Amino acid sequence: MSAQEYDIIIIGGGPAGMTAGLYASRAELKTLLLEKMIMGGQMMTTTRVENWPGYPGGIDGPELMMRFQEHCVEFGLETATGEVERIEDLGKQKRLLIDGKEYLCKAVIIATGANPRKLGVEGEEGLVGRGVSYCATCDGAFFRNVPIAVIGGGDTAAEEAIFLTRFASKVYMVHRRDELRATKILQTRVLENDKIEMIWDSVVTGLDSDNTGLTGIKVENLKTDEQRQLEAVGMFVAVGVTPITQFLGGIVELDESGYVKAGEITHTSVAGIFAAGDCRTNILKQVSTAVGDGAVAATQAEKYISEL
Repeated sequence: MSAQEYDIIIIGGGPAGMTAGLYASRAELKTLLLEKMIMGGQMMTTTRVENWPGYPGGIDGPELMMRFQEHCVEFGLETATGEVERIEDLGKQKRLLIDGKEYLCKAVIIATGANPRKLGVEGEEGLVGRGVSYCATCDGAFFRNVPIAVIGGGDTAAEEAIFLTRFASKVYMVHRRDELRATKILQTRVLENDKIEMIWDSVVTGLDSDNTGLTGIKVENLKTDEQRQLEAVGMFVAVGVTPITQFLGGIVELDESGYVKAGEITHTSVAGIFAAGDCRTNILKQVSTAVGDGAVAATQAEKYISEL
């Protein structure tokens, strides 16, 4: 069976990938957008996007991504569900193996995003879905009128802690430093919320459980070595992300953290392969920056193809 051929194949269906797809299909390039899970990426688990221009009061992440997808389809973008197993650089063509099938294209845009990072505490993996979660919007409603904990101190952790106060009787927020890294407005909301108790300078050292799931969390103060038991039956981990780049197999250069080395014009170390959004090296990971990356990557890919 012969390989399917495209001008551009975009890997990843989050804000960066969908924006790239919009620009590429609008430029009348034959484009395939490939998403491993569901279209929308991490935005599908975001409660409220308050900093997307043009939406005073904010908009829910899933609703925003549905509008993205509708816009892409309007210009004829082809989308598919599948997982890329390998990319090969053939010079003027790239060969992709997707779920065992071969695809050829002139340019590739990597927009795979990043996954939530795990704590690495013993028992964590076995308690996923039984008290341990990485998505407040997905699982928050399961923890009505019970105490829970959020681990982390950045924007995501702050947003999740605030959101979870809708359901939980109490939210412990465990952070390894003595001040939050979240933006000031989120810090204020956290610190003024009576349902949230800050556990400063502390890390999770152990998890207690029974046959039903998580029953408690052990934490240790890094300054005083004091041990404390939190009577929490839910733990939401928000300690950063890991880029989804493992499948690249050395085809493009990565930095020490696994992010694709690509500057503001999204060029990687291989001609014809571009990187956009949270999977590339950048200083800010927001919907707006991902959208900007997607637009740049698509226009750079269009330029590259025209010069072949």
